[in-house]
Amino acid sequence: MTLDKLDIKILDILQQDCTVAVAEIGKKVGLSTTPCWRRIQKMEEMGVINKRVALLDAEKVNAPVTVFVFITTNQHSEDWLAKFHKAIEQFPEVVEFYRMSGHVDYLLRVVVPDIAAYDDFYKRLIEGVDIADVSSSFAMEQIKFTTQLPLHYAQSEEPTIDPIP
Repeated sequence: MTLDKLDIKILDILQQDCTVAVAEIGKKVGLSTTPCWRRIQKMEEMGVINKRVALLDAEKVNAPVTVFVFITTNQHSEDWLAKFHKAIEQFPEVVEFYRMSGHVDYLLRVVVPDIAAYDDFYKRLIEGVDIADVSSSFAMEQIKFTTQLPLHYAQSEEPTIDPIP
């Protein structure tokens, strides 16, 4: 799906605050409520908008410590991968999970209340899956955090979702 300038404007507003009323979004982008809502629905149907969520304050929900966990394995069988992926899904502390290129095979972003909670997580992790090496780095300061994706890469010149009057 190619997005036009109106779609990009709508997505920009939703990325900043998904609770903005559709009528207000329409007003900001120059559409009436119904065509604006139809564009949003179309972007949801096409998977451009995956979900709408609330972003929580980590301090206020007692998960202020961010740990980046670098995992290396010497096993790359389908069975091991399936077991590893299933194991990681069981940890609510893991908020991001990536398969990497280079020297590290996997990167996890883990959030916990403190070092003791991380140690508990670590013990449960290595108990459940055979891992060659685990290295952890604790974030000292969060300098930038956003869930907003850069939208200038998505823009096309031609509208693809017909505006409905």
